[in-house]
Amino acid sequence: MRVTAACQFETKRGKQAQLLQPSGLVSTNSWGRKEGRTEGRKEGKKEKKERRLSSPAGLLLCQSVWCWAGDAMPVRVLSEGAGPGAQVPAHLTRIPISLITTSTDCSNKTVKGKVAQKCPLVTLASDNVILKAVIQEEDSPPNSSSQNPSINVILFGALAKDFSQTVNQGDVVVASGFTVGKSPTVHKDKLHPCNLLLSGDDACIYVTLLPPPLLHPRSPPAAKRSSALSAEVSRATKAPKYTYVRLGDLKPGTVVNVYGVVVFFKQPFKSRGTDFCSSLKITDQSNQKIGCTIFCQLEDHPKIFQIGDIIRFHRVKTQSFNNSITLVTSFGFSVLVFDGAEGGSMEPRTSSRSFHIDQEDRQTVEELRSWAANQALVPSVPTIPLSAVSPKAYFDLTCQLLAKAPIDTTCTLLRVWDGTRCPHTLLNVIVEPNVTEGPTSFSQERGSLIANILVYDNHTEFARQLKPGDFLRIYNLRAIPGSSKVPGLTSSQSEEVDHLAFHLHGGTAYGRGIRVLPENSPVVQELKRVMKVFPEDDVDELNDEDMLDIWSTPPEFLEDGAVKCSTERSCGHDTQLVTLSEVKRSDPGRVHHVRVQLRTYEPRRLHQALKLYCSKCTSMQDIPDDELVSGLFSEASKDSGPCSPPPWALSGRVDVPGDSPGSPKRTLSVHMSTQLMSEDKSKELIFLMGSTLEETRRLAAGYQNIVPVMSSAGHLALLDLSAPFLLRGRKTYYGCKRCSEAAVREPSCAEGVETIDEKIIAEALGVQLLQFVLLMKLQLQDTTDTLDVFLWRDAEAFFGVLAEDVAANQEAQNIIHQTMDSLCPAEGSTGEHPWMDLCLTAYRAEDDEGQNQTCYQICHSTVTKPFSTQSNANPA
Repeated sequence: MRVTAACQFETKRGKQAQLLQPSGLVSTNSWGRKEGRTEGRKEGKKEKKERRLSSPAGLLLCQSVWCWAGDAMPVRVLSEGAGPGAQVPAHLTRIPISLITTSTDCSNKTVKGKVAQKCPLVTLASDNVILKAVIQEEDSPPNSSSQNPSINVILFGALAKDFSQTVNQGDVVVASGFTVGKSPTVHKDKLHPCNLLLSGDDACIYVTLLPPPLLHPRSPPAAKRSSALSAEVSRATKAPKYTYVRLGDLKPGTVVNVYGVVVFFKQPFKSRGTDFCSSLKITDQSNQKIGCTIFCQLEDHPKIFQIGDIIRFHRVKTQSFNNSITLVTSFGFSVLVFDGAEGGSMEPRTSSRSFHIDQEDRQTVEELRSWAANQALVPSVPTIPLSAVSPKAYFDLTCQLLAKAPIDTTCTLLRVWDGTRCPHTLLNVIVEPNVTEGPTSFSQERGSLIANILVYDNHTEFARQLKPGDFLRIYNLRAIPGSSKVPGLTSSQSEEVDHLAFHLHGGTAYGRGIRVLPENSPVVQELKRVMKVFPEDDVDELNDEDMLDIWSTPPEFLEDGAVKCSTERSCGHDTQLVTLSEVKRSDPGRVHHVRVQLRTYEPRRLHQALKLYCSKCTSMQDIPDDELVSGLFSEASKDSGPCSPPPWALSGRVDVPGDSPGSPKRTLSVHMSTQLMSEDKSKELIFLMGSTLEETRRLAAGYQNIVPVMSSAGHLALLDLSAPFLLRGRKTYYGCKRCSEAAVREPSCAEGVETIDEKIIAEALGVQLLQFVLLMKLQLQDTTDTLDVFLWRDAEAFFGVLAEDVAANQEAQNIIHQTMDSLCPAEGSTGEHPWMDLCLTAYRAEDDEGQNQTCYQICHSTVTKPFSTQSNANPA
């Protein structure tokens, strides 16, 4: 195919335009694919050398090898009253569709047919578009071997755009300048085994438009007007017509358009590739709840603000997973989101520059809004203001960001307000002015309205993109009462007691995350109306005394508050220091003393370093996330049928407070040990039936030990051991599925045992208790080499905290964050990191493929504070 720097082409109005040829050499192979340099986004682990993508009509392409020059000749409209042959160049010869094969010489050949199907225009990447059509031969030539055959026609670039605007179903077209490739959908659509591929300079479509219905002329002038109107209407672009499928009628393996009401959603998070991933569940009048998984760029994800929003998907693919239908993004996917409130705005939220909404769409949205309101799917109070926040509550907050500051690599401070005052004393967070983005001081009036929110782990990455002045909705924010220290600031921040702290924990369970709201949102407009009552701060009025009060330290004495750390060996080995290169050359089974620096470590997110370890079978597993555990509790609470308590148990009822003020209480069944009751230890252990995870956590504040149970075959049984079998305050305990023989039995206390702990309860229930452990991989360096080592058996001694406490206690988590930030600071070169004295042990282990390899582990080493970084660190 000929490639030029620019080409002239003729539009349907006779004007000329010029398209520039994109850079990169382009060639065509037997499939009609153009190979060469392209600039397209990669798709992480989904990327393959050839990836087959499905268009809405089943078109299959190899994305990594498609590239279009973008300079195709356009559709040429033939004059009315003249047959197609009258204006098609005379040197072109028509070939019957039935005679087309991949070996056919397509030079100076044409194919003629009626447009039987026309698919929507699909954008693949910047300036690259594609369109599929099916043409059917109406008047087969005498040498044709079949009656009225049909073939797929694939158009690219400018030719596809012009075809989309000019040609309609029923028009007669003549295609020239095409190449022929095998059709990958022949077994599905039963059409011709080949495709016609049109792109580049030589490709062209000649079209005879389908005439509109004739008007009855009353006079010759009327006839002329009718003819002119006919020509004009025939050239007009018809609005696309979409068919929508009810969620209850979905079948696997199809590409569909659907409407639904959002009943659950998670904020987008970074996938392993360049895309972001989000998930949600939708429903409609069929009462089917369908899960949706979306992979795309962040700006293309649905802009869902709350449960009850109405969503419209175009071109999503149905799949069968665990005997359920799920929806996933497919080729040409697009999405619109509407406010779910009755009478709400019809302005959709979307990043798409072009979309179509007609009266039928508006009617569908209103019907779903009305239905959802009757089903109580839309929350009556979507968010809670600061003035109504209760301690221990999880809630959604709509607010404005005033300032932000990084605390450490895994935590960011957001200063926000919503125009209301929280009735509780809030956590005061002190940060240095030079790291704060936004105002560093506020008037006394506004300062009393500001809440400090600490966001952790994956949310810190999103927080970096936020700008002061943004209006936010923060989902699943937690109000934590009690004493706390701010991570990373313990040297200058004293412990505060009897205050309320707001934390946005890591992960995306329960839709946890942050969303920026548009300025024209009705919610934002209402927030601005509330905030107008308070005048803008005049920061010029602040004097040195005010600044001193705010920062608690005179400006000239502001210093880095990071805690400096080093390590020391606590072993009794009598061995000399060696370099890492010598360690690598040594045989396994030996102990080494080294002086090294921490180059990097993983995982960076602390919650991923926490594991569950079985000392009996030596297995290690991840801690189940809240969403999985919550689902197990919910299923167990639904199945709480009639149950006969064991003879040693006394049964009763307990009231569970609601999750917000004014919400109704629930009464649940509990079973208690007669022996403990007789010893006046009624609150030391209860067996709780029919509760959700959140209800169990709320009750854990009043009972020392709670064992969640359910009814199974009329008897008490423990929940699936993927869920915790025991809750003790904020701590949860898990059992090993492989090694446990679980059954509900009465714990027996030996004489002199005052307290029932997790070991006694696990033994009574036949549960093999899993141990919380920390597992990290550290890359060490010295002047000779680098070495990857593990830290887990001695991790608790290394950090000076228990892994069990890390799983439940913010203070313990802070200690590890501070230690790692000091040993491996984000700023500066790795050569400036502190030097550590460590004891290493070498051992042999099998990798995933069964091959023996030498591994190294840190042992008998502890972190010490304070520490001054040494300049001369060569261990030799």
